[in-house]
Amino acid sequence: MSKRLPHLFALTLTLSAASIALAADQEAGRRKAEAVCAACHGANGISVSDTIPNLAGQKPRYLETQLAALKDGRRKSEIMNPIAGQLSAADIADVAAHFAGQPGAVSTAKSAMLPNLVKSSVSFPEGYQGTYTKYHTINFPATKQVRHYLANPTAVQAAKAGQPMPNGAMLFVEVYSARLDADQKPVLGADGFFVADKLLFYTSMARDAGWGKDIPEILRNDEWNYAVFTTGKQQRAGVNQAECLACHKPLDKVSYLFTLKQLTDAAKSRY
Repeated sequence: MSKRLPHLFALTLTLSAASIALAADQEAGRRKAEAVCAACHGANGISVSDTIPNLAGQKPRYLETQLAALKDGRRKSEIMNPIAGQLSAADIADVAAHFAGQPGAVSTAKSAMLPNLVKSSVSFPEGYQGTYTKYHTINFPATKQVRHYLANPTAVQAAKAGQPMPNGAMLFVEVYSARLDADQKPVLGADGFFVADKLLFYTSMARDAGWGKDIPEILRNDEWNYAVFTTGKQQRAGVNQAECLACHKPLDKVSYLFTLKQLTDAAKSRY
């Protein structure tokens, strides 16, 4: 083999990478990043949270590779898989070029969309025990929790009629720690579910007219908003709806609900 071949091969790779970089549109990447990524990673790639990575100044090929892996599912992320799945190959190249062209993480810039995602219009449903229907229970062995799922009358009636969830619908979840035995294992009740012990917090999703208007389209779940409530019935501070919106986004054909089937079955069997 010619000694020049390795050098020619390396040169070819370099030229190919340069062609990719030249083909990417940084301005298009900036616009896409503002619409898609800014809520969590910041418009300039400086994230809005200590738990979210900065993207500013990363290598473009690295960003492209990670986004492609998130898009096709080779890399698993409940939040990023559905978001990356909506990006085209050109979008990925453009976004990567945009973030690669930003200065490193020295700025305190934050996403302009963050206030819209932290803010939730969902209120605690006082007196829900008297009117809401408990329709599902799920064990969470990894966290030793059990969750009870309830729905308000508006959601129950829509499910019974086979209609999409209308404005005014609310689904509500009571999150309990499981009672543990002497070996620190969750105790099972006669129904096969963990026996609830201490109430930890509540989660909820609800919808009404205009609630989704300020949420970027790639995350928007029609008019749904999400909230986490403390046992004192106050919204938990600092919750970013982006995580909930991203997880529910692919469920547009089932009213953005993971438990629509269970709700429908319960509504039809009880009413």
